[in-house]
Amino acid sequence: MRYILISLALFLSACSIKHYEQTETKIFVIKSPLLRFADLAYIRNSENAVQVELFVAGKSIKKIAINHLVCVDEGCVSKSTFNTKYLNANYPSNILQNILLAKAIYNGKNRVQMQNGFVQKIQTENVNIKYTVTNKVTLFKDRKNKIIIKIKDTSL
Repeated sequence: MRYILISLALFLSACSIKHYEQTETKIFVIKSPLLRFADLAYIRNSENAVQVELFVAGKSIKKIAINHLVCVDEGCVSKSTFNTKYLNANYPSNILQNILLAKAIYNGKNRVQMQNGFVQKIQTENVNIKYTVTNKVTLFKDRKNKIIIKIKDTSL
């Protein structure tokens, strides 16, 4: 019984309120089989967690919180389960968190440093990704799976 209570407490704490150190307003675009959004978003993050709050006409419509699990309005799931449902099962489990934080994906594979950021091109039988990170824009495009994630500063 004790183990069940401990497991339940750990599971429920995954979706608990987090204290984020940084909050930025961004123009956020995502196009995938189950997610379609293009408007303003707050991206909040701390050392090990990130949250995206999506807005339409000034009203919050969805939150995606990522730490060791990914929590959306429907509940919390593992990162790989989230990828399978909303993005692509062939992606590494931390890909969305890395994109939101403008970090390298696929452990930095094929990373080419530029003056104001970097580019990664990853092509396998399952993906055809071009991922560009600059000071103002983060753009993830997977042509094979028709997935786009674009995060742009609102100051542009």
